[in-house]
Amino acid sequence: MVDVPETEYATGKEGGYRAYQVIGDGPLDLVVPVNGGMPLDLIWEDPTVRNRMGRLASFSRLILLEPTGFGCSSRVDPTAVPAIQTWMDDLAAVMDAVGTSKAAFLSWAECSLAVMLFAATNPDRVSSLVFVNAYARYVRSEECPWGMPADRMRAYAAAIQKAWGTGMVMATLAPSLVQGEQALRFWARAERLSGPPDAAAAISRAFMQSDVSDVLPAIQAPTLVISRRDDRHVRFEHGRYLARRIPHARLVELEGDDNLFLAGHADEILDEAQEFITGVRPTPVFDRVLATVLFTDIVDSTARAIQLGDRAWRETLNRYDDLVEHELARFRGRHVNTTGDGTVATFDGPARAIECGRAITRGVRTLGLEVRAGLHTGEVEARGDDIAGIAVHVAARVSSIANAGEVLVSRTVTDLVAGSGIRFGDRGEHALKGVPGTWQLFAVEVNQSQNRE
Repeated sequence: MVDVPETEYATGKEGGYRAYQVIGDGPLDLVVPVNGGMPLDLIWEDPTVRNRMGRLASFSRLILLEPTGFGCSSRVDPTAVPAIQTWMDDLAAVMDAVGTSKAAFLSWAECSLAVMLFAATNPDRVSSLVFVNAYARYVRSEECPWGMPADRMRAYAAAIQKAWGTGMVMATLAPSLVQGEQALRFWARAERLSGPPDAAAAISRAFMQSDVSDVLPAIQAPTLVISRRDDRHVRFEHGRYLARRIPHARLVELEGDDNLFLAGHADEILDEAQEFITGVRPTPVFDRVLATVLFTDIVDSTARAIQLGDRAWRETLNRYDDLVEHELARFRGRHVNTTGDGTVATFDGPARAIECGRAITRGVRTLGLEVRAGLHTGEVEARGDDIAGIAVHVAARVSSIANAGEVLVSRTVTDLVAGSGIRFGDRGEHALKGVPGTWQLFAVEVNQSQNRE
């Protein structure tokens, strides 16, 4: 897990403040402008974003910046929306502030228009370009028949303005990242900290009405264009258009519906980007280990949140997170990730995992919550801080079947703790969605540690 970088400011010749962060000490500089909805001072709290930004910083000196109008950078009057040139000037100001004369660029969606203009007008400052789910012209034309009809643009911007601050904009742009109520609340906060709804809508509308198509043939830097075929915001045909118009550009099309490159199967994009920028394709390192995987999930979290109200519910979740972390430390569990309103953790021993699951389900009752938990032991593939493999899927499915306050385990777990004094109730055989065959499941009833308590 990478450290959170400090946010600093660049002013530049045009005045105003541009927030930026620098992390990593790789042999090349990589500039990544972040779009609205991803404030620099908050996004590092999301473990998925943090891990994937860390991946970029592992082979570069990563330079992140918020363009004018968003986040910690200078705000603007919604009636005086920053033009593409303003965002292009932001790139130059931050590069000057960090002392880089030449850098690679990775951008997606709206920020890409400014990067395209910057690359065409400052070829000596750009070593390579990676555009993800980007466009040169969003509005439909004879040359771009896949674009959005002009008469729908105002309604689209109005929809952005209405949804901004609720988390639903990010849920549309990065559906795989916004799973569950807790994630939705986090990204709602991120949207609000990026700017007010009217500014977000006005900036989006301005860039979607812009057109840098005539700039593309003047781009000299080696360029990689990556598109996801089911992106809800930028149709993949835009990527094909960029690849045709930018000299010698390379096109890669991938599956997925996330516009944000850090969401979904991001390693596919990061592998392509790292190879293109550095000339070396990373070799995946998978460590297969036996582990007991624990999934927990808060029962009826939406109803409870409505009952308590936003502030009280946030405080309850903070206390819940503290309780979970305490019990994981007590039973030697490793916190892997947060999923919706629950937790994913691994243990080197199934008995400790069961004890931890029971401690969590008991402890949360003092907070007025009920939690369901599921456990399975099997081989997992560990890559960095994340885990994958069939054992992870099995544990998730077992958890989804558990009742409120119940710790449900697979037959594999019961066999491994035989003789430990932990008692189980047979819950029969179940088909687990997406997992072959049927699985015999058991509910933890009474164990020796409970008797001692």
